[in-house]
Amino acid sequence: MGDIFLGKTADGTSQYLRLDQANRHGLVAGATGTGKTVTLQTMAEQFSRAGVPVFAADVKGDLAGIAMPGSAAFKHADKIESRITELGVEDFAYEGNPTVLWDLFGEQGHPIRTTVSEMGPLLLARLLDLNDTQEGVLAIAFQWADDNGLLLLDFDDLRSVLVAVGENAKELKLQYGNVSSQSIGAIQRQLLAFERQGADRFFGEPAFEIADFMTLEDGRGRINILAADKLMRSPKLYATFLLWLLAELFEALPEVGDPDKPKLVFFFDEAHLLFDDAPKALMDKVEQVVRLVRSKGIGVFFVTQNPIDIPEEIAGQLGNRVQHALRAFTKRDQRAIRAAAETFRINPDLDVEQAITELKTGEALVSTLDEHGAPGVVERTRIVPPRSRLGPLLAAERGQIQVDSPFVGKYDEAIDRESAAEVLAQKAADAAETAEEVGEKGREEVAKRERKSPSIWEKAWKRGSKTAASSAAGKMGRTILGKRSRANPVASGVTSAAGSLATDLAGPLAGRFVRNLIGGLMR
Repeated sequence: MGDIFLGKTADGTSQYLRLDQANRHGLVAGATGTGKTVTLQTMAEQFSRAGVPVFAADVKGDLAGIAMPGSAAFKHADKIESRITELGVEDFAYEGNPTVLWDLFGEQGHPIRTTVSEMGPLLLARLLDLNDTQEGVLAIAFQWADDNGLLLLDFDDLRSVLVAVGENAKELKLQYGNVSSQSIGAIQRQLLAFERQGADRFFGEPAFEIADFMTLEDGRGRINILAADKLMRSPKLYATFLLWLLAELFEALPEVGDPDKPKLVFFFDEAHLLFDDAPKALMDKVEQVVRLVRSKGIGVFFVTQNPIDIPEEIAGQLGNRVQHALRAFTKRDQRAIRAAAETFRINPDLDVEQAITELKTGEALVSTLDEHGAPGVVERTRIVPPRSRLGPLLAAERGQIQVDSPFVGKYDEAIDRESAAEVLAQKAADAAETAEEVGEKGREEVAKRERKSPSIWEKAWKRGSKTAASSAAGKMGRTILGKRSRANPVASGVTSAAGSLATDLAGPLAGRFVRNLIGGLMR
């Protein structure tokens, strides 16, 4: 099992990234056009050959070429072959890599979905750019839904729960806290705005299984490429998705300590977006996850133009560093150069601060961890080129890769099973019917009958048929538009009923446990 060969110094010394130190994370930095993406591609395909699955976001649309072999007909093939000769690489041959294509929008790859519940209120609040008060109301909505056994799968579910919480604000105040109609309205507006951008397609089922990023093909790790060129138009969604992915890995994977090689390597391109305008609570969470995910066997490499874009708490955990050229056009650029130079272990034969501004395309300052986990002396290094294509996929090639994917058909069709929106719509319909009966036969006669809805909804009946009929009409509208549940009604009913019963008898924690257990059995 070979380590990752990065290149050679001017005196012919080879520079490697040790596989057993790759889960100590890393940084690939440099100005636009200095070779960051090529370095990323070189590292990714070598991890794959070593049997390590890889995830990388394709921000510019050219990284997907890693699936196809390079070619002597490539316009810069002469430069690649010259560098190979210069570095003395004897076994070089163009080759592609086992690749799976993903896309949050489902257009250039398999869609990736998660549920609103799995995203959680903290990340969702950041995605929606909510203030502290609005974030608090969102947290109340999540808690109320969980306490009442309501599944939050997509935006429809969240909107329905927000309406219910707003309508019952007075009754819920003592248990959950204040819920203002202004905050509810602000959250609803943000949901609508993101829906217009297509972001709602990220929420729903079937939910993505993190283990599908960790597969092999003929002993080689599959490279998972996320099409992010369109996603980058919604930078908050891009950043929130990456943070969610990191948190999912942390929660789902077992402790493995320091393995001989990582279980999975992540490359987070445009990494500064993860930290832009992030609240302290979220920053603390990210810092904690990055620190602890190492013991899960996950290596995280942040890719960014400017190394000072990475907060110090995070940067201090990045042991393997590849620094491409930086340009000193502004005072901020000069600060970045000084900061980058200070992060390396001193090499008495190299003026690091000056070298950073003089590096040519395809050159970098490299410092990686040794077998003891100590940073190596920084060296000016000529980076080895990749064996795969430097450039985008053709449409036909992309289509064929998707057809040959091991996950074809698993995620491509959305599932709309019974969840909060349907349950609340049914309760509203029950309330409307009851209100009509009250008007016709009187309250006393109806009160003797068995309730059709839980007691919390008796409060909704008193508001009369006007509000209830409106909600029922909304349900009818969704049915007309074809948004009907395609899930097994028995499975959905058992899951929801089990959660509600457990919540009534033993509290929210038991309810959550039973819902997860029964839901898993019934899928």
